[in-house]
Amino acid sequence: MSEATPARGIVLGHGTLAEGLVDAVRRICDVGEDVLEPLSNRGLSPESLERAVEARLDGGPVVVFTDLPSGSCSFAARRLCAGRSDVVVVCGVNLPLLLEFVMHRHLPIEELVPRLLEKGRAGIVCAPMELGGHARSSVPGR
Repeated sequence: MSEATPARGIVLGHGTLAEGLVDAVRRICDVGEDVLEPLSNRGLSPESLERAVEARLDGGPVVVFTDLPSGSCSFAARRLCAGRSDVVVVCGVNLPLLLEFVMHRHLPIEELVPRLLEKGRAGIVCAPMELGGHARSSVPGR
C-alpha cells in the first residue's frame, strides 16, 4: 500500500500574523519551509492575493489556515478551494491547531481536518481568575 502525500499548510493572514505563527511552529517543531508557509495579505489586492495563494497550491493536499472566517484572506482561499478535493480552508488559526497539523499532516485530509478543528477549539481557554471572590471556569456556563 502506498503512503499518502503529507498535507502542506499555508497560513494566510493580515499583517505579520502569519509570519509570527509559522516562525513559532518552526521553532517548536523544527520543520522546514515545505511543511508550513506564511502568506500575508499586506499590500495585495483581492485578485493578487488569490493569485499568490493559487501559486502555492501545487503538489498534493493543502490546508489553508486563515485568521478570520471572513475578509480578504478567507474569501481568496474559499474561492480557490471551490471544486477542489485537495484544498481545505480552516478559519480561526491558532498555535495549538498548527502544532497539531505539523504532527499529524500525514493523515488523510478527511481525518486530519476534524482533528485540527477539535485541537484549535480546545486551545482557546480562560485561565481561572478570581472575580469577586469566585473562581471563573474556562467552561462556558459554569
